[in-house]
Amino acid sequence: MKKILNRPVDYVDEMLDGLCAAHPDIYAQPSPRVITRAGGATAGKVGLVTGGGSGHLPVFTGYVGRGLLDATAIGDVFASPSAEQMAEAMRRADGGAGVLRLYGNYGGDVMNFDMAGEMLEMEDIASTTVVLADDVASAAPEERAKRRGVAGMIYAFKIAGARAEERASLDEVTTTAQKAADACRSIGMALSPCIVPQAGRPTFELGEDEMEMGMGIHGEPGIWRDKTKPADAITDEMMDRLLADTPLGRDDRVSILVNSLGATPLEELYIMFRRAKARLDDLGVAITMPLVGRYATSMEMTGATMTICRLDGELERLLRAPANCAYWTVT
Repeated sequence: MKKILNRPVDYVDEMLDGLCAAHPDIYAQPSPRVITRAGGATAGKVGLVTGGGSGHLPVFTGYVGRGLLDATAIGDVFASPSAEQMAEAMRRADGGAGVLRLYGNYGGDVMNFDMAGEMLEMEDIASTTVVLADDVASAAPEERAKRRGVAGMIYAFKIAGARAEERASLDEVTTTAQKAADACRSIGMALSPCIVPQAGRPTFELGEDEMEMGMGIHGEPGIWRDKTKPADAITDEMMDRLLADTPLGRDDRVSILVNSLGATPLEELYIMFRRAKARLDDLGVAITMPLVGRYATSMEMTGATMTICRLDGELERLLRAPANCAYWTVT
């Protein structure tokens, strides 16, 4: 294992210390494993909270900021935060208008956020939940509730965050967040694994000339494993699977995210985006605010995810609304 670290056990806490020290105008850490906006909760605004394991920066901590999230709870690498850490993040995000829990569909996160919600109910803090389940490779359309959450949560953070900034009610923000979640479809592929510091070994094995289609961001099994294919063939299959799940046609508008899982360079992401855009152009689909870069990673995994977010007037307006964090600024 070659990593820039001190002790594996200190990896997450030292990362959070560095994050807040580098961006003190954006992030604060009022309690262990909880990151909030530097100014704390905004009175009268619905608070948006997420949470999950470390190892996915900018998810989850990075998207705390104006027009985005209010707080997040962070666990060890690829491990859920505790229910108490989630509850504390929710308390810190509460400005008196209630709190929305917005996170990916993973068992530990679901269980702990449910418990955190029950804790907050006893403290008279209202909360609601929207779970992201956008990975088309992880379950069939008729079992969509079983799908994993992937990079589609980035769109949900942004859109729900903008709606909350408008001082919409908790029910209104929740409805918009669910609408954004439902509009997203994602799929991933991997060329090589990552190493969790405290484990010290790869999360899975792939041959030097192999790739896996549909693999999850923690190394969950995909759809097939075979010889590595050319970029256009990889992108075409990812687009085929996304379009089969959310058919698009002339006059539809989408945002598309081509995301590095950590080690994949921008050059290769732009090769993929070029092909994906050509496919959408052929269908007469307009792309607005495309995103290409590292938005949801898996340590140093080599691979990419692709997300399509189908937009209507409301979702596009909120996507374009001002926002600021260390990793994404919209003016």
